[in-house]
Amino acid sequence: MPDAPLHPLLDTIDDPSQLRDLSVPELVQLAAEVRGFLIQTVSETGGHLSAGLGTVELTLALHHVFDTPEDRLVWDVGHQSYPHKILTGRRQLMGSLRQQGGLSGFPNRGESPYDTFGVGHSSTSISAALGMAIAARQQGSDRRVVAVIGDGALTAGMAFEALNHAGDLDANLLVVLNDNDMSISANVGGLSNYLAKILSGKLYSSMRQGSKKVLGVMPSVWELARRAEEHMKGMVIPGTLFEELGFNYIGPIDGHDMDTLTKTLANLRSLQGPQFLHIVTTKGKGFEPAEENPCTYHGVGRFNPESGKMENRPASGPTYTQVFGDWLCDMASRDERLMGITPAMREGSGMVRFSEQFPRQYFDVGIAEQHAVTLAAGMACDDLKPVVAIYSTFLQRAYDQLIHDVALQNLPVLFAIDRAGVVGPDGPTHAGSFDLSYLRAIPNMVVMAPADENECRQMLTTGFRHTGPAAVRYPRGTGPGVAIQPALTELPIGKGEIRRKGRRIALLSFGSLLSEAMIAAEHFDATVANMRFIKPLDEALLLDLANGHDVLVTLEDNVVMGGAGSAVNEALLARQRPMPILNLGLPDRFQDQASRDELLTEAGLDSGAIIAAVEAFLDHEPLAKHITLA
Repeated sequence: MPDAPLHPLLDTIDDPSQLRDLSVPELVQLAAEVRGFLIQTVSETGGHLSAGLGTVELTLALHHVFDTPEDRLVWDVGHQSYPHKILTGRRQLMGSLRQQGGLSGFPNRGESPYDTFGVGHSSTSISAALGMAIAARQQGSDRRVVAVIGDGALTAGMAFEALNHAGDLDANLLVVLNDNDMSISANVGGLSNYLAKILSGKLYSSMRQGSKKVLGVMPSVWELARRAEEHMKGMVIPGTLFEELGFNYIGPIDGHDMDTLTKTLANLRSLQGPQFLHIVTTKGKGFEPAEENPCTYHGVGRFNPESGKMENRPASGPTYTQVFGDWLCDMASRDERLMGITPAMREGSGMVRFSEQFPRQYFDVGIAEQHAVTLAAGMACDDLKPVVAIYSTFLQRAYDQLIHDVALQNLPVLFAIDRAGVVGPDGPTHAGSFDLSYLRAIPNMVVMAPADENECRQMLTTGFRHTGPAAVRYPRGTGPGVAIQPALTELPIGKGEIRRKGRRIALLSFGSLLSEAMIAAEHFDATVANMRFIKPLDEALLLDLANGHDVLVTLEDNVVMGGAGSAVNEALLARQRPMPILNLGLPDRFQDQASRDELLTEAGLDSGAIIAAVEAFLDHEPLAKHITLA
């Protein structure tokens, strides 16, 4: 006999509308099949696993109850949206997840009508969903809007700004809090599930509204009744905060109980105004390794779906993230004023060992980038030495604080900026393409970009000991393999160096593209300068290069517009020294997902593309046509 299909029910689902005809037992079976399919798929492609495993039942219940995509479903961040992708016509494409030309790892409006809002950064779902709910009200539509947000994302101020506004409106908005870390409450069980069904039901809702009308004519009695109700609910339901914000709070309920989920959501869909459903789930649900280590399996590479064992990667030296983590511990052991701050990126920023060895100097502020920067500013005001470890794309969220709270006061805060430039499979929402442009515009900033691992350590030391704000931006992954010196040495601020002497053409490299520049230089017998500092720019070195060469070529892993190349152009024009200059960097568009090497090649920043670009420039630039390389 032929083997039975692995996913007999899932294989019949091509559209979420088919879920609305399934019974609860069938939905339970489908949940198991989706979970198995998800584990198998991500084991082959890599990606975000734990969060999606925890939201399988919720995803099925939402599509079962709501008329998606007419009813809008907005996922926060999108780490948990893989089951949603599987169920919305993209099951056969999951093998291309996060690969060049394949499915995005996050909801993407250009990919499916079921992806109602493009995400990648946290804490945006409630604001976006509220905007959609207002649109429905303005258009006279009865469509419903649901925002799904995790307890981690709820630590961001933006989420509470949206909650505060939503509670003041009469829009039909449902916020589902996916509490997968029991960070708010562990009151899950038969009683709370029962209460959720009762409190979301029409009988309770009509009685509550009716009592407002009846008792409203007797203010003192109504106030007594209201307080009694709130105190009673407060004993069994941790929803007072959300009630005070203007929401009808329901929960917490078991986010893996399909019967409770579907009945509660069906009740809530029929209610008017802002509703708040609190569910508790298990991150990594159904896959024992992920349940035991949800952080490890949050974002994974390839792994064995049976054992969970990660695929071994050949050792290629420390990553820049590891270089930072080691430096942080070494510097903290020498200076107790060092304070390490991260907005919920301890593992990603390489701060695990630091947090264990120096717990009193470690601060994880949650997903609150703005607070992280101003917290650092406050520390710096009173003689501490804060180091803010943050991804380039996330620092964008605290730009106002960077300018007003740090730079304007010229405070000694060091920004260790990870994932600068192209980052790969996470796509444009996570690319650090703009930091050189937005940092060099700020007065008092010192901005550095290391060419290798040892230089990264030296720059971190330089920035830490500087008396004003400083930033060191470095890419994801490993460097060229330069030996790291244990000494905590500083570099002279604003000074670059010549790495190769040539003629006619000078390649000015800012940061991690130095290796490609050295290869390309061999083709032209060109000079190569490791500029090191974007701000202050080494103008003395720049003028020497301009005076000794016919063409300058700038290289940066940052958008060309407003970046390091622009700084070179501005400096030469200010000195009335115009000359042929070719600026190479990231294009003026959002690059799609791919590996880092693929993205650099696509942007024309590998050695071969650099050679081709210089040759084309020499052929077509009027001021450069007279230059011969013979």
